[in-house]
Amino acid sequence: MPRVVSIFLPDLSTDRIRRADPSIPVEQAIAVIARSGSKRWVSAADAAARKAGVHVGMPAAKAQALFRGLMLVDADAVLDTNALERITLWALTQYSPIVAVDPPDGIVMDTEGADHLQGGEQMMITAIANRFRAKGLTARVAIADTWGAAHACARAIERETVIVPRGETVRAVEQLPIHLLRLPDQIVVDLRTLGFKTIGELSATPRAPLTLRFGPEIGRRLDQMYARLAEPIEPVRSPELIEVSRAFAEPIGAAETINKYVGRLVTQLVSELQRKGLGVRRTDLIVEKVDGARQAIRAGTAKPARDVAWLTKLFRDRTEKIEPGFGIERLSLVAIVTQPLEEEQRSSSLVEEDTTDITPLIDVFGNRGQRVYRVAPFASDVPERSVQRIAAAATERDANWVHHWPRPVRLLHKPDPIDAIALMPDKPPVSITWRGKRHRIARADGPERVFGEWWKRDSELEAVRDYFVVEDERGQRLWVFRSGDGVDPETGSHRWFIHGIFA
Repeated sequence: MPRVVSIFLPDLSTDRIRRADPSIPVEQAIAVIARSGSKRWVSAADAAARKAGVHVGMPAAKAQALFRGLMLVDADAVLDTNALERITLWALTQYSPIVAVDPPDGIVMDTEGADHLQGGEQMMITAIANRFRAKGLTARVAIADTWGAAHACARAIERETVIVPRGETVRAVEQLPIHLLRLPDQIVVDLRTLGFKTIGELSATPRAPLTLRFGPEIGRRLDQMYARLAEPIEPVRSPELIEVSRAFAEPIGAAETINKYVGRLVTQLVSELQRKGLGVRRTDLIVEKVDGARQAIRAGTAKPARDVAWLTKLFRDRTEKIEPGFGIERLSLVAIVTQPLEEEQRSSSLVEEDTTDITPLIDVFGNRGQRVYRVAPFASDVPERSVQRIAAAATERDANWVHHWPRPVRLLHKPDPIDAIALMPDKPPVSITWRGKRHRIARADGPERVFGEWWKRDSELEAVRDYFVVEDERGQRLWVFRSGDGVDPETGSHRWFIHGIFA
């Protein structure tokens, strides 16, 4: 059963304005003003403006009088629409093969089979919200069984992330207001006049009288929300994307037939890529079925590629996941992420060069849902910040780790608290207790003092750590530190931690 993610951007207009002009102070309140003849009103307000009492629908003159420092910007629906399309195209390259605009202020995507690549649904939608926030976009993210349910929950529930469990759509939406059914405004007004307030009340009402008075739209929206009627998501496309497709007069469904046509589509796609001097990094296979449903498979490569045999293998290894249902009427192959790729000059020498390439192995692991990366040095004295994850096939970097002091072969992801017996302020511990096991220290070296990075956060202005390499009676060598200088409590808590293990 598909799962649908709805991303609601409640401050799209004001976020767009801030992103267009980074010089606007964070604390500056912004309101967007719409016009109709001589009438002017607030059509959008950011968090700072709302905190001051400005709200949507308020006359512009009243908003300006209420908050003297308010920044007023004329509404521009065209710019808002263009910004939403750009964000949607970016989301297409990052999260799912099936992503569409959900106007006027949202994005919808089918994430069936994509959540396991990011550690489950909770981690996936939390990562989406965090990444949007990092880009200066306020987002509320909901996942549910249908587009309608996800859309309604993202806009009704005042939380950054919402998960509607599978099969729980009715319970999740029955108390939500009827305007979240995506009905025309006039129908919503008329339904409220008749006394309807919630989606549950509307769905419990006999369908025939509603259809007779309002037409089929109410029933259609209810059936879509409760998954009784399919609501396909039409993926967003741009002229820059390279796409090839094949429609079938007679629906197909056999695995060998699917693989045959996938191979032909790969050949066509590679021809287009070669003509434009590009290689593909991320490719989507879109399967359109006779019942209107869509299924997608995404294949990625560590480096730009246009090798027909390899790209075909990446898809054929995964076509068993395709559920043809009543038949497939169209297959499309889309190059979502491309990069320039020049032809390589192969050596003509009689001696074969040793050019072991592990990128095919990286591709196999990556397309199975494994997160493949390399660790590279980063300029920082704080041990856990001295490394960074880079792409598995990234080019070598010139930076190296400083080797003035020994470093453990295994660095813990997060320093682990320990109990230690040590003379203050600068003596190594004589014994430590880690995870309930006591270690008597036979030898120690240190301290090595590491200062906090005060330019990153104020709390590290005076913070220090004193690191020691200790060896217990059994010969196990550990890397431990004391938070603080052992004298001034301003420098740290004076608690002890283990941060690494030597070979």
